[in-house]
Amino acid sequence: MNDCRRGNHGNGALALLTGFALAIAGHAPAADGTGLAEAIAGGEAGVELRYRYEFVDQDGFDENANASTLRLRLNYETRDWRGFSAFAEFDQVMEVLLDEFNSGSGTSTGDRDQYPVVADPNGSDLNQFYFQYSQGADWLARLGRQRILLDDQRYVGGVGWRQNEQTYDGLSFTYAGFERARVFYSYVANVNRIFGSGVPAGDHEQNTHLLNVKTELTDQVGLVGYAYLIDNDDAPAFSTDTFGLRGTGALNLDFGRLALLGEYAVQSDAANNPASFDTDYFRLQADWSRDAFSAGLGFEALGSDNGQGFRTPLATLHAFNGWADQFLATPGAGLEDLYLKAGYDVGGWKLQAVYHEFSAQSGGQDFGSELDFAASTTLGGRYKLLLKAARFSADAAPFEDTTKIWIMVTTSFGDS
Repeated sequence: MNDCRRGNHGNGALALLTGFALAIAGHAPAADGTGLAEAIAGGEAGVELRYRYEFVDQDGFDENANASTLRLRLNYETRDWRGFSAFAEFDQVMEVLLDEFNSGSGTSTGDRDQYPVVADPNGSDLNQFYFQYSQGADWLARLGRQRILLDDQRYVGGVGWRQNEQTYDGLSFTYAGFERARVFYSYVANVNRIFGSGVPAGDHEQNTHLLNVKTELTDQVGLVGYAYLIDNDDAPAFSTDTFGLRGTGALNLDFGRLALLGEYAVQSDAANNPASFDTDYFRLQADWSRDAFSAGLGFEALGSDNGQGFRTPLATLHAFNGWADQFLATPGAGLEDLYLKAGYDVGGWKLQAVYHEFSAQSGGQDFGSELDFAASTTLGGRYKLLLKAARFSADAAPFEDTTKIWIMVTTSFGDS
């Protein structure tokens, strides 16, 4: 079995932030009659269980991967006290019966090298632990280890598909007091990545600033401007400055609803990055839906410069460029992804299919194609079942033909 244990004590930055939050709470002005002890004892607890079987057949490996893992998640949120509250969440990931896989990035022993990577290492994790202060619906400040999900997580997300979630140690503010705008800012001191703090790849010290401003121009049209200034002390190649603009809109037509998305960003090396580059990102997408049917068409281009591809190191990457996860790192020649989507709801099931054509953004080399399929439903009002498959067909090295199959069941109790 894997024996990489994820630390549950955090780091110095988290301890400092927590102590600061306690000091603030201790000097908070009096408000309603709710006492501190009552706020702590009267909170809400949650329990979630998520089981997943993952199969991987990938050319270049002697064996197929068979990963059977279970995640137990426990969390607790206090009641509000003078505008303050606290939240804690603990995860335990364990192998169940089948452990024929490499969990990646040094989290597995050497005898797992014959298997493809399934990035779900064994271990325990303090997934979230933060204090927050809110002032009505306008202000929210959060201090500590927290989940940060911005827009569709193309740049900043939680990698929620993996059993060990990515979370952030830092201080964040949200202001929604404008009539049609919301401003989010976060200073991130550390990123707790999916591999856990027991290996260097799982714990990245940062000096990162995240700014995201969203405005609703009309009820149907929205605009987001963002600046993500990533300074990664432990992985300098991830240090980048990214500035972008994202627009969304919707049209109600006689033959259905059409949702449109357009996005453009520029990126350059930053801080201690050893490479020098200036590149860009572009995406257009149209999604049509009517009753139980949906269909979509999109094009995404991650540029390249000086042999360096556009980078999104904080993204939920599994949601983009195919579920087979062949492009978790953008190739040096960049990446173009032309994709078609279709969906249908029938008999309590949600069905989805996606087809991708991948090529280099610079030079036009074909990388391959992929077909993805998913079916999901809820059983007994409590158990969420997901069946999912991906088939990537490679056209060029270093990519390899890859087939992945998943079966996942999730259930929760309380406020999880």
